[in-house]
Amino acid sequence: MSTSNRLILVRLNPKDDVLASIRAAVREQGIRNGIIISGVGSLNRYRVHVVNKPVLPTEDVFFEGEGPFDILTVTGMILDGRVHAHITFSNTERAMGGHLEEGCTVLTFAVIVIADTPDAEINGWDRVGSL
Repeated sequence: MSTSNRLILVRLNPKDDVLASIRAAVREQGIRNGIIISGVGSLNRYRVHVVNKPVLPTEDVFFEGEGPFDILTVTGMILDGRVHAHITFSNTERAMGGHLEEGCTVLTFAVIVIADTPDAEINGWDRVGSL
């Protein structure tokens, strides 16, 4: 178990890349391990990947397109300084989501909330299989 006594709010502006901005905040704030608690805002462009088969090894399939879209959530983990995040977003016709990739750019604004968990030993938690 680990606790956090520090929340970082990352404010993104039009045309900012969501993943690149999260990575920059992690670097600037010296976050080694953490949790991406939430994210809201809007996108003018998206790029995500999803897995395409239910057996290992999986293969990544990339999707990209133009908005506008509302960001429904951004969640994930920071493992030894590496960002592993997922995003969901919607417009009037559909909701989509997947593994956050560079190329998701902000339309109006976005806010990402990160909890710094410096005492957590969570390295390797995102690998395939048991710990």
